[in-house]
Amino acid sequence: MSTSTSERAAAGTRPPRAFLRHIAAAGLPTGPTSTAQVTEDHLAGLPPVAARYLRAMGVVGRPRTWSLRAHFVGRFRRRPDQSWMPMDAWQYNSAAEVARLFRMRLMVARVVPMWGWDTYRSGVGRMHGKALNLVTVADGSGPEFDTSELVTWLDDAVLMAPAMLLGPRITWEAADDDSFRVSVTDAGRTVSAEVFLDDEGRPRDFRTEDRFADLPGGPVRAPWSTPVTGWTMVDGRPRMTGGAAVWHLPDADYRYGEMTLLDLAFDLSPGR
Repeated sequence: MSTSTSERAAAGTRPPRAFLRHIAAAGLPTGPTSTAQVTEDHLAGLPPVAARYLRAMGVVGRPRTWSLRAHFVGRFRRRPDQSWMPMDAWQYNSAAEVARLFRMRLMVARVVPMWGWDTYRSGVGRMHGKALNLVTVADGSGPEFDTSELVTWLDDAVLMAPAMLLGPRITWEAADDDSFRVSVTDAGRTVSAEVFLDDEGRPRDFRTEDRFADLPGGPVRAPWSTPVTGWTMVDGRPRMTGGAAVWHLPDADYRYGEMTLLDLAFDLSPGR
């Protein structure tokens, strides 16, 4: 198990206790299934554009990532005509068992706190939000949320932990010289996306149609993308500095989230 340089440096970005309790209680795997390093042999059967991406992201020569924990700050809005709200978010993702637990705190009108959880566990996705931790303001579940949360797990892996993508659940297909399609299968469900690369082989955008926008009339399948703001180097491998979340709706694009990545740590057990 390794300790992230950013985790040591960002002493002021410790996870909230409620987040840690929730993660510890989720019953997720506490360690990797293998500690073997990724080699060029693991990339041999992939489309060249996908292999270029994995090399550029520093996957070769390191063990496969089996978990990640990330801390974001930024802003978020629930509807295109609403004001932006300050956001602080923590998440824990597992690849040993495909799972994603994302906790976001918003400040409505900058004074009323609202907490929301987006989760994917055992093939089930759910969105749940409460104002003042008392009043439910969002509660969604069902097949649309199962699909949406699974493809969001895939997005996280592509942008933050590409070594999670080497395994039997994942399939790859070349799209052109600078993009590829990647799919993940879990609990009998398959979702996919197209990943667009920059000149260095790092992702500049992730686009999928396997996600449902939570609109006033109910969930609606719509193209969704997460353009990347930029990249830096941490511990010898690229790390994104931040990005955005955008719905591409029939009337117009709806940019609803903008985030800066403050901290990213790998291979931590859920209870740590």
